[in-house]
Amino acid sequence: MSTTELTAANFEQTVAENDIVLVDFWAAWCGPCRMFAPVFEEASNNHPDLVFGKVDTEAQRELAAAARIMSIPTLMVFREGVLIYAQPGAMPAQALEELIGAVRSANMDDVRAEMAEMAAQDSGSAE
Repeated sequence: MSTTELTAANFEQTVAENDIVLVDFWAAWCGPCRMFAPVFEEASNNHPDLVFGKVDTEAQRELAAAARIMSIPTLMVFREGVLIYAQPGAMPAQALEELIGAVRSANMDDVRAEMAEMAAQDSGSAE
């Protein structure tokens, strides 16, 4: 499977309707983005059951701002609609494969419990 162009019009629906979605925030002028693009594309071919989306930060400025993108490339990974990974920087192929393995094996009940605990701590410290 190849990568899918994500825009403000289809981003939320794509994340909500697919189990695992990897999103590459990039721009044509960005050297590290151009280095990471073939790695991301190869991974998309190796994992046709996952959704690999690309957000052109120049064309989708509002979406990039909403995602709080400060540096590109930035890779975000969503599982069951939950953001479980967000990191700027180009990633080598082996590291991306390891990340995909970790995402596949993540226990989402544990992830949700951890998120609820962090939210409770945040609301407690805001008082």
